[in-house]
Amino acid sequence: MKFSHGPPDLVRRLVRRPVRNLTRSRNPRLLTASAVTGAGVAVVVAGFETLADQMVLRRVLGAPLAVLVLAPVAGVIAARFILRLGGRGTSGSTSDEYIRAFHERQPRIPIRELPAKLLAGVATIGGGGALGLEGPSIYAGSSLGLFLHGRLGSFFRRDEARILLTAGAAAGVAAVFKAPATGVIFALEAPYRDDVARRALLPSLIASAASYATLVAILGSTPVVPFPGEGGVLVGEGGLMSVLEVQIGDLFGALVLGVAAGLGGRGFAWLVRRAKTTTAGVSWPRRIVAAAAVMAGLAVASEAVFGEALTLGPGVEAMAWVVENQGLGLIALLFGMRIAATLATLVGGGVGGLFIPLATLGFVVGQFVGEVLGQDLTGLYPTLGLAAFLGAGYRVPIAAVMFVAESTGGIGAFIVPALVAAAVSQVVAGSSSVAEYQRSERLGHLEHRFTMPLSSVLNTDVLTVPPDATVSEFVYMHVLGRRERIVPVVSGSRYLGLVQLSALSSVDRDDWEATTVDSLMETNVPTARPSWTIRDAVVAMDSAGIGMLAVTDDDAGFVGVVTEDDVVKLGEILEETEG
Repeated sequence: MKFSHGPPDLVRRLVRRPVRNLTRSRNPRLLTASAVTGAGVAVVVAGFETLADQMVLRRVLGAPLAVLVLAPVAGVIAARFILRLGGRGTSGSTSDEYIRAFHERQPRIPIRELPAKLLAGVATIGGGGALGLEGPSIYAGSSLGLFLHGRLGSFFRRDEARILLTAGAAAGVAAVFKAPATGVIFALEAPYRDDVARRALLPSLIASAASYATLVAILGSTPVVPFPGEGGVLVGEGGLMSVLEVQIGDLFGALVLGVAAGLGGRGFAWLVRRAKTTTAGVSWPRRIVAAAAVMAGLAVASEAVFGEALTLGPGVEAMAWVVENQGLGLIALLFGMRIAATLATLVGGGVGGLFIPLATLGFVVGQFVGEVLGQDLTGLYPTLGLAAFLGAGYRVPIAAVMFVAESTGGIGAFIVPALVAAAVSQVVAGSSSVAEYQRSERLGHLEHRFTMPLSSVLNTDVLTVPPDATVSEFVYMHVLGRRERIVPVVSGSRYLGLVQLSALSSVDRDDWEATTVDSLMETNVPTARPSWTIRDAVVAMDSAGIGMLAVTDDDAGFVGVVTEDDVVKLGEILEETEG
């Protein structure tokens, strides 16, 4: 028996959400806060980069072999103690924290953990750990954006916290790479594998521009990942590459490289996930012993084979070596050693990002494919490999191509093949990603509400009716007294069925006192479980044509009820509180 405003109408009522103000992201206060966030992030990143890269890592790389062997181990150990003592036991996660917080209804990244994360990053990367500077930089931007929103909460809507979170992350990437457009696109792409964040474009642009301008004023415009060549521009046999022509052969090579980078990025993402899950239950002393042995062995082997410790640091030195030396065997060996160094640093508990390590691996793969195809002197293939491998590993293809465009000064001959390579690598890589909290795509507001647990709308304070109650008691106590059209029938704690007002049409008025509820109750109505989502309940109500579901445990014990009105009220409450 159906109500006149049953569950199909429920869906329509939920869809009729208030129209959001499309100009909300252009709020002058929000844009001002984005600019302030960007400038603040640049100052923090400038200090972090100077300390980790210029003051510590440069000295370590110029030290004797004994220091190169011990430094990465000492750095990881120091990072561990910094996080335990200064960070109150916080984890070493950095850029993943941005993605995790992005998907929370109330994003939260404690600002008090930022100093410990930055110092742990200095210890890890400065000591030669094979991770990137962008991880702590993204964490710094995200936490500062949320901190500013929290301090000035009266000026912003609650849902604008996510916008400042995204703007801060964009500012962090823009500052560390001195690539403002890359920062914006990365922050928008990173939360999803096949989608982008919404409503944060303009604030992210402003934060990224402010961050870039401030950072350049402090440290200059020299990128942290310079492309080898004259003045930072890749060159070939005939001098500077053509900036106008795209050769058909280059497009074919980009396709081949996209397949290789997609497979490589997929494999690397699997190794990262495997390393994290396998070592999750292993004590840190055992992990650090294993990591120390691997990092020390790699440093010694790298010195012996390449003449320098190419397994240490984010990978800039490895990129420079690749374009200056040929030999398929050595390039393949360097690729494997860089993967092992990054995994060892992660297993040991090092703090840093995977953006630059992925870029380095892609650079190496690109040079390898270029030599196989006889195109090893143009400098094109390492660049394409960087875009394809980075895009496949992190699922940020547009950011990867933009990084190439900004880093090479927008050389036209690089952009189109880079797009081809990045697109192909995305197809080959599938759904794999090194980012732990990435989601496939955005959910609409209705879909998102439907994924919430049933406990969000569960009503446990319910007046039920016993099966031996008379119809007269049901009418006067529930229908007239409480204006209820449908009531659960419960004996003790056991749920039996539902009795509806519409069932009274089958009973004469004179028989109300002699007829009991159990003769009218419906027992074939579906029941819900506490583990269900709101979507499950709405589908069940729609199928049964009723406006209420009883919720029971596995033993048919009565827990409470869910009604269509409760679902609608939750949507209205969320609309108001999100504002």
